[in-house]
Amino acid sequence: YVCSTWGNNHFKTFDGDIYQFPGICEYNFASDCRESYKEFSVHIQRALNSNNHPEIQYILITIKDFTVYLRPKLAVVDGRIVKTPYYSSGVLIESNDIYTKVYAKLGLTLIWNQEDALMVELDSKFNNHTCGLCGDYNGVPIYNEFFNGVASYNSITYGNLQKISKPNAKCEDPDETQALPSCNGHRDECERLLTSSAFADCWLRLNLEMYIQACMQDKCACNGNEDSFCLCSTISQYSRQCSHAGGRPGEWRTQYFC
Repeated sequence: YVCSTWGNNHFKTFDGDIYQFPGICEYNFASDCRESYKEFSVHIQRALNSNNHPEIQYILITIKDFTVYLRPKLAVVDGRIVKTPYYSSGVLIESNDIYTKVYAKLGLTLIWNQEDALMVELDSKFNNHTCGLCGDYNGVPIYNEFFNGVASYNSITYGNLQKISKPNAKCEDPDETQALPSCNGHRDECERLLTSSAFADCWLRLNLEMYIQACMQDKCACNGNEDSFCLCSTISQYSRQCSHAGGRPGEWRTQYFC
């Protein structure tokens, strides 16, 4: 079971909900939330890069009493910079120019493209035990994330609840009353991109509609500014998740596209 975040502040929970949350504070991405002893936590912080696109600045992973701090091309374990591949106390960190990967024996795999996209895979023994932007991993979409018995949350309220309070942090919560625009005008184009023959092996493996919705939101947010980040990040994510699900996406990038 995989939770991921990518591109224009998209998140997909362990239970399969896709939502957008544009926060730039430090947030609990996924943690073991049992009362007594927490086996792991993953925190992330995003910021806008020089092109005004959201990127993950750092990831902070705690596994039992072991701390890993990741920045692009940098890994710090318990306060000291380490060379990768690095292995200690059941945790392996690998990195190359494109990805940083962390494998923890307790049942966690983390893959970060050192830019916008992060994927965390958890062993099913954590079912119903997690909290954070990735949700509670109870197998039921919406329930307990965006609908909690009596209250229903929008995704901004939900995201703000996951903030890690740090005494000197200077970051504003996104405005909860901000409605996301309707982006239906972009459906045809997004459908065409995601159902191209390159993805024939992916259609049955993933929930296509969710990625179409994410693509439509990207087109809206880009306001006709056709840089590659706008469209490519969701399509790259679709391709990555397809491979992860055992599919074989074809070559979808061209000289003129992405």
